[in-house]
Amino acid sequence: MFKTDDIFTANFTISDEIYNGFISVFQDKNPLHTDHQFAAEKGFQSVVMHGNILNGFLSYFIGECLPTKNVIIHSQEIQYKNAVYLKDTLQFKAVVVGVYESVKAVEFKFDFKNSEAKTVAKGKIQIGLLS
Repeated sequence: MFKTDDIFTANFTISDEIYNGFISVFQDKNPLHTDHQFAAEKGFQSVVMHGNILNGFLSYFIGECLPTKNVIIHSQEIQYKNAVYLKDTLQFKAVVVGVYESVKAVEFKFDFKNSEAKTVAKGKIQIGLLS
């Protein structure tokens, strides 16, 4: 089902609904994420989106974009490299870097790039294949 070097891609846009929904559900109202003046004073062009919004996109990728639904996330690691802003469209790419049939696991390396092809986050995620 999975082979080393398989590539998966998707595009994700940070909409008002996603941004406001994250704040509504998790109540993270840190001024870096909610106050334009505060963010500008810290050197950003606008409020910075919550990094964990990208984790939501990873969950969607694993749960909805793979060729099987018989999966569970074992572990994930993400490094945030550049700010993400409201209305940004991110290009997501995941590459299979390991298939471990003896333990029914698959490892991916992934990155998110903005419209300027600048990496905003990267990392790795390991999934288990359910019987």
